[in-house]
Amino acid sequence: MIISVLIADDQRLIRSGLRAIIESEPGMEVVGEAADGAEAVEAVRRLRPDVALMDIRMPRLDGVAAARSLSSGPGPHPTRILMLTTFHLDDYVAQALRAGASGFLLKDATADQLLEAVRVVAAGEAILAPAVTRRMLERIAAGRADAAADGADLRERLSVREVDVLLLVARGLSNAEIGAALHLAESTVKSHVQNILAKLGLRDRLQAAVAAYESGLVHPRGG
Repeated sequence: MIISVLIADDQRLIRSGLRAIIESEPGMEVVGEAADGAEAVEAVRRLRPDVALMDIRMPRLDGVAAARSLSSGPGPHPTRILMLTTFHLDDYVAQALRAGASGFLLKDATADQLLEAVRVVAAGEAILAPAVTRRMLERIAAGRADAAADGADLRERLSVREVDVLLLVARGLSNAEIGAALHLAESTVKSHVQNILAKLGLRDRLQAAVAAYESGLVHPRGG
């Protein structure tokens, strides 16, 4: 199965570099490019790639606004959005998570990290880079004044075991790691994750992690 990728970045040199990396990998192809967010939205709707590799900061429409437009526009868009960012863009990343992005990749990532991120996102999972992602999620939690009430509501909607699993999802653990921590089979953990997503109306693990931090279920730098 070929993974189709759209590249959206306002710098031609970066687009060319990303294209070269992706097209050098068997099983991946670049189906289009966009130089700004508005072009990216149009191209995603027209080409329907598996993954849109999108810079957060672009002219006309930035990556966050483009992601939001695709997630709220008419008709479902199965394209998964992988954001490109740098360490100093914390606020943009937090907005991107809320807009429905499936993850983000630092612009200084290696070629292998880029290709792995594309594979993971195309497979329906989310990128939870432990250090950077947790810092972003903590910023989200820190800005919520009503988190305690939201956390209580979330606990009421989930079983005790599902809350345990969600806490570890928010820490960035894989299903295998969660299984080892809770003494559960990996298939059981997978079922719990699917139930969590269904009960909370969420698309993937990254949105579940965001919900856990936003609700106050997970506290910044705490348990």
